Amino acid sequence: MGAARAVGIITLVVTAVLGSAYLLGRSLVPDASRNDTAVTATGADHPEYADQSAAIDAEPVTTRTPAAGPSGSQRIDEQEQDPTVGPMGTRVSTGTAAVALTFDDGPHPDYTPQVLAILREYHVTATFCVVGKNAQAYPWLVEQIVAEGHTLCNHSWDHDVALGARSSEWIRADLMRTSEAIRAAVPDAPIAWYRQPGGAWTYSVISVSRDLGMAPLHWNLDPSDWRAPGATRIAASVVNGVRPGSIVLLHDAGGDRQGTVDSLYRILPELAGRFEVQALPPRGL
Repeated sequence: MGAARAVGIITLVVTAVLGSAYLLGRSLVPDASRNDTAVTATGADHPEYADQSAAIDAEPVTTRTPAAGPSGSQRIDEQEQDPTVGPMGTRVSTGTAAVALTFDDGPHPDYTPQVLAILREYHVTATFCVVGKNAQAYPWLVEQIVAEGHTLCNHSWDHDVALGARSSEWIRADLMRTSEAIRAAVPDAPIAWYRQPGGAWTYSVISVSRDLGMAPLHWNLDPSDWRAPGATRIAASVVNGVRPGSIVLLHDAGGDRQGTVDSLYRILPELAGRFEVQALPPRGL
């Protein structure tokens, strides 16, 4: 009995010593670096996607380390330096010191004539991204837009935010139908730009638009006038946020746009005093 007790005591002592040695060794070894943290960009980080509601196919984003150049300097990818290039290669700047105002979702019989009258008053031209079914319904407004020197942009047939996730054949038919409705009003009008509703770009919609001779047009200043926050807030957002080369996203349809119309009485004189404000080239860049 005494021998068994002695063996048990010895076993406990040895176990305790070995455990202490293990813990001491662990404390002397630094923790391995963790590399399992995933960072996901969300719409909250990118306000330019605030009105994007469609679920579209996500494209992988790769991060490249700048290659070493002469004398150990780093060469940054040229596209990363180009301020005119935005999501998926879309256009986000005029490429000059000029500022471009763009109006989406029209034409609308209540708001588009008011916008045209104010632009005419301040001798400013703009770019109108028109929805096909509205162009078909109000062809005289499309005709007036062109007659007053503004640029046209295809904005899909019925503002389908999920258009880019559809088949290439579907996308092509949609864009062609829209362009046909525009040209029914103005047969010779150039349509060199395409803007995807909601900014929900995919490589399919970009590829089709380019194949049809239209450059994908995005923006770099969104005052969220589509939320109808009122003329004062819209104007303040544009006036304070505009920079040389800005492409400003505004709307002349798609809801109550009187706030946008009224904001132009402050936006236009402010911008005209600081920048050249003009439409994007009607035949592209």
